[in-house]
Amino acid sequence: MTALPLGLSPARRDALARRIRLLVAATIVYNVIEAVVALTAGTLASSSALIGFGLDSVIEVSSAAAVAWQFSAREHAVREARERTALRIIAVSFLALAAYVAVDAVRALTGPAEAESSPLGIVIAALSLAIMPFLSAAQRRAGREIGSASAVADSKQTLLCTYLSAVLLIGLILNAAFGWSWADPVAALAIAAIAVKEGREAWRGKGCCAPTARGQACGNSPVR
Repeated sequence: MTALPLGLSPARRDALARRIRLLVAATIVYNVIEAVVALTAGTLASSSALIGFGLDSVIEVSSAAAVAWQFSAREHAVREARERTALRIIAVSFLALAAYVAVDAVRALTGPAEAESSPLGIVIAALSLAIMPFLSAAQRRAGREIGSASAVADSKQTLLCTYLSAVLLIGLILNAAFGWSWADPVAALAIAAIAVKEGREAWRGKGCCAPTARGQACGNSPVR
């Protein structure tokens, strides 16, 4: 549970909560669209990378929904009470994503099947690479100011989507241009390692650094 940051008025706190709700709603809407497009393109091209990217979008929706549930409460005390549960959901989402990406990457490296090129996949990966950093940065700033570890953790989930988008885009382009189908799963293994790290930090309640009367709102001690 986070403590109330020093110098933050009730009006400012409410404004930040509304901003986080809007950013989370935008993230959910975009990820639903992203999931449908990526899963469709991945099925048509027999691309495990695109299918994995689509499933990642589904996991991101669950993470964002956890934060939306937390900030649907109008009272600050209720939001704080929901913080721990939201962080647990986000942590599990990170770890589930890491497990899937790692298994899928190994399968893609060792399997005989090769994915076809996917122009639609390249388009959705490029769009995500352009959109997700802005959503992540805006939510991270608001989460740090209000002192919410769950909002910051969810912003990292969105940022991870940016990394995955870059990996996917590079892999799809290399596959389309040179037939290097191994490029995507190799980079995806590195993304899986990052996801494990972020999942562990979310579980411990780390990642937020709004100043409070007790030193830190979160980030130096586990959520209790």
